[in-house]
Amino acid sequence: MANHSDDLPQLNISMEEKDKLVAEVIRYVLFKNHQNSGSPIKRDELTQIVTKNYRHRTRPSSTNQGRVSSQQSAADAKSYVLISQLPADVYRKYVEDVNSAHVTGFTFVVISVVLLAGGKIPEENLWHHLKKMGLFENDESHPALGNIKQALETLVQQRYLQKDKISGPEGNILVYELAERALDGPVNERVKEYISQVVKRDVASVVIK
Repeated sequence: MANHSDDLPQLNISMEEKDKLVAEVIRYVLFKNHQNSGSPIKRDELTQIVTKNYRHRTRPSSTNQGRVSSQQSAADAKSYVLISQLPADVYRKYVEDVNSAHVTGFTFVVISVVLLAGGKIPEENLWHHLKKMGLFENDESHPALGNIKQALETLVQQRYLQKDKISGPEGNILVYELAERALDGPVNERVKEYISQVVKRDVASVVIK
């Protein structure tokens, strides 16, 4: 962000305005993250916050445009995922909601199954393992999770999982694989640690199909 400060005169944005804008974006991101249960936030939504107040401001000169553009690779994303950097003990004490423990447990189970399958698993195989734990695809009234299929779809929306359709010997099949949130360093390591505690073995030695 420091490199962008050189362009503030061309943009006619004071440091006070910049700080105010950053605070507004952060408030919006935190609100949307809570409102949508951690689902990705579209870039267009954040762009609107900026453009509504600075639509008529002067843009950077052409001599600076290339340098500014090269520094904005992160802004090329279509959506953003908010990932906590808090230590596990701090997160549990101040953020984690005990009333949503069942959702956390379900998330952990699904991520673990996909992780142990090598980071990617066909939909049929995933449901095979979930059924062993009493989680059925056609169950729409689970006492804790409600609609199980929708609960799984929520993990896709929250970017714990990614769902893709691929061509197989018997036609197209759906495949689930770990997405950004599940691949995040602290989350991934924590899941591996919990799995090791459960199976009493290193995760690398445990493989499921």
